[in-house]
Amino acid sequence: MDGARAERILAAVRAIPEGWVRTYGDLEPRAPRLVGRVLRETDEDVPWHRVVRADGSLAVGGEQRARLRAEGVPIRGDRVVLAQARLPLPPGEHLEPGEAPG
Repeated sequence: MDGARAERILAAVRAIPEGWVRTYGDLEPRAPRLVGRVLRETDEDVPWHRVVRADGSLAVGGEQRARLRAEGVPIRGDRVVLAQARLPLPPGEHLEPGEAPG
């Protein structure tokens, strides 16, 4: 894996403020699974729980849900309410087709 690419992903995860989420595709639109791999393999302390699937579901489950709820992220059932909790994308970035706006 490209170390520079992994570091960009980790920097983007670190930049997600408390109480907000981003999707894997927000962080790496052409390779969302790479984001999961980077988060899984890193030894760094990053707020991994703030990264969710494009439909708002949680990849890690109970621990992730507890951390997000502790930060005040709105969750309905087993999904984050992306319309309220998704960090808006910076100007110039775009959503992939089918993704909800922030």
